[in-house]
Amino acid sequence: MTISARPPTDTLDAASYNHPLAGRTVLQIIPELEAGGAERTAVDVAAALAANGARALVATRGGRLVGELQAKGGIWIPFPAATKNPLGMLLNVRRLARICLDEGVSLIHARSRAPAWSALGAARALRLPFVTTYHGAYAGRSQVKVFYNSVMARGDVVIANSHYTAGLIAAMHPIAEGRLRVIYRGADLDAFAPSAVAPERIENLRREWGVAPHERVVLLAARLTGWKGQKVLIDAAAILRQWGLSDVAFVLAGDPQGRESYVREIDAMIEAAGLSGVVRRVGHCTDMPAAFLGASVVTVPSTEPEAFGRSAVEAQAMGTPVVVSELGAVPETVLAPPQVEAQERTGWRVPPADPAALADAVAEALTLGASARESLALRARLHVERNFSLDRMIADTLDVYAGLLHR
Repeated sequence: MTISARPPTDTLDAASYNHPLAGRTVLQIIPELEAGGAERTAVDVAAALAANGARALVATRGGRLVGELQAKGGIWIPFPAATKNPLGMLLNVRRLARICLDEGVSLIHARSRAPAWSALGAARALRLPFVTTYHGAYAGRSQVKVFYNSVMARGDVVIANSHYTAGLIAAMHPIAEGRLRVIYRGADLDAFAPSAVAPERIENLRREWGVAPHERVVLLAARLTGWKGQKVLIDAAAILRQWGLSDVAFVLAGDPQGRESYVREIDAMIEAAGLSGVVRRVGHCTDMPAAFLGASVVTVPSTEPEAFGRSAVEAQAMGTPVVVSELGAVPETVLAPPQVEAQERTGWRVPPADPAALADAVAEALTLGASARESLALRARLHVERNFSLDRMIADTLDVYAGLLHR
């Protein structure tokens, strides 16, 4: 297979040709390019590579983000990267090595465990630099599982998407010592900016969600799975109703991804609590900037550790109050007491799986006065700009590539 496409010359400025990666070919490998933090990061990095005169290949089965990848100068290599079959993974070593030779690949970056094993084999056979990124916190309950997970700690550079994740890697895989680097997931501050969202976009979402003009929105944007905390928010909504809170719609935005039994549990829980029409499942949302800006409060009530917590960062970029579980990496992204004084907070942290604490924090956020809410919004935006920008993530990642290729 030979893909000869290169970044269009009319899109590259003089600085692009002088970039350390100009003329190089970098291959990222990921199972699929569906919606998700790892997938979005792969596209963002590919776009930055192309903008700087490099060739950006992504080997993947496919997915909804393939079109965007190609529009931004990346090159899709159709590849069975999602297979977990041991024989298939072994065959993929040879397939990937052939692609690397045909395309003149300079570096391989793996973003998931199964394809990482194939990528490691190809990289070692061809003596290519190999980078891995931990996008999740992988649990190992057996020696076999720990070994399987260890591939992500075998990169020449091992990128962790938070200090929490880096700590897990160091504890579980001492082989990564000296090669760990924390690079936070970056938010696109051009897209996630209040000034970038026209009022019509928010109005369209509210109509789609069946939210009345007088209702405020408390939003949980996450795939429908138990540990994302949908049930905790439903319980909190019931408590808030008992406290007399009205004119608030609790919106669960996310795909079930085949978990129909969980969907039935949620629906039954909503009905049993008398919250039909108050708590609403609205499916996948394609306009998250408008969703976060249109919400009065964004919640991240996870009951298991998040490896990063993209929703909290993007919501803060939009200036919306956030309430998150004091668990995993999410606390790294939200300033709250006792880490800072109350007047310096950018959101609220609550104990996980505690509906009463969640309800209390949501109520406090909803009752902020106009000036207090505006001040919090400005602090939150500045916090994201300083620590979690897409530009910073891209610069740090390309710096890793350049360092390996010029050592």
